[in-house]
Amino acid sequence: MMKKSINLIASVGLAALLLSCGGQKQTEEKEEIAQETVSEAEGERWSKEKANAWYAAQDWLVGANFNPSNSINQLEMWQEDTFSPELIDKELGWAEEIGMNTMRVYLHDLAYQQDPDGFLDRMEKMLEIMDKHGMKPLFVFFDSCWDPFVEAGEQRDPKPHVHNSGWVQSPGYYALEDSTQYPRLEKYVKAVVGRFADDDRILGWDIWNEPDNDTGVSYRDKEHPNKVDYVLPLMKDAFAWARSQNPSQPLTSGVWLGDWSSEEVMTPIQLAQLHLSDIISFHNYDSPEEFQKRIDWLKRYDRPMLCTEYMARPNGSTFEGFLPIAKEENIAMFNWGLVDGKTQTKYPWDSWEKEYTAEPDLWFHEVFHTDGTPYKKSETDLIKSLTGR
Repeated sequence: MMKKSINLIASVGLAALLLSCGGQKQTEEKEEIAQETVSEAEGERWSKEKANAWYAAQDWLVGANFNPSNSINQLEMWQEDTFSPELIDKELGWAEEIGMNTMRVYLHDLAYQQDPDGFLDRMEKMLEIMDKHGMKPLFVFFDSCWDPFVEAGEQRDPKPHVHNSGWVQSPGYYALEDSTQYPRLEKYVKAVVGRFADDDRILGWDIWNEPDNDTGVSYRDKEHPNKVDYVLPLMKDAFAWARSQNPSQPLTSGVWLGDWSSEEVMTPIQLAQLHLSDIISFHNYDSPEEFQKRIDWLKRYDRPMLCTEYMARPNGSTFEGFLPIAKEENIAMFNWGLVDGKTQTKYPWDSWEKEYTAEPDLWFHEVFHTDGTPYKKSETDLIKSLTGR
């Protein structure tokens, strides 16, 4: 969700932190954490055989990260006063017409806390709508990106011309550091997975989006400097909470940052993500060549692969460049953004640093205008062609 320069800054910062701990000691600690993670996963996560059999039963999965155009963030999507099933139905209909058959959909712990029964009922309504359009969601529980100071209730208006100006983290800043709030997070995960554990309308559960994201220039100076120290154990717990409900759907958390070419160069949180996941997921907003390189890196795990974020046109991450590779490699694909709306992700990441007064000549994300017309008909024609629509 954040730009490549932010990724590089985060990589350098993480590397400096690791070096400051002492080379040999840090290496031993990292190996110990990795081994603990592997041990915890053994006998719990799906076998490679089960994961690959599950994936073989799916059509080629192509979809988007979906938030309806009238919602600035996850809370505005899911709270009772702003939940919009008619609009969701209409917008998913446009996606169905071009051959999309899945969506990645973010949940939020505060939407559940505010109204547990209503939240689960709205999830049921969402599943009914998606099933009508031949789609299965990959639901996301937690997210480390953008605004950490989140509150339930009425959400603020977008900042003009700023990318994702109102997107919020889950859990927020204060809940993340407060272990007394972890039981309610556990209740949230177990209630959601427990309700839908045997529901074949659901593709899977994405436990934590970009868990080691420090939010870049948008909020880094306001974040916990040791954020990953909170997130890593909580993410591992969240996998366990979800798995305790014996879901028929797979669990995952996508790597997005840095070098994944070997276990030796990966961070403890990356190792935990990959070793706890039933299916492998990742993000890439770079060139087609970089996309292929990362696929090749992850093949060593011999598990299904989902690219759960891509498509940033000015970066060279495009439908034309990525989808043919993905089809050849049998990689599930979820681009960022479906319909231009309150998230304003047609604007680039640098809109947090650079002032825009009108929409960019080249949209960053999104596929459709709010009236359902494609931003680029050549793109939707390509998606139709590749999905057989």
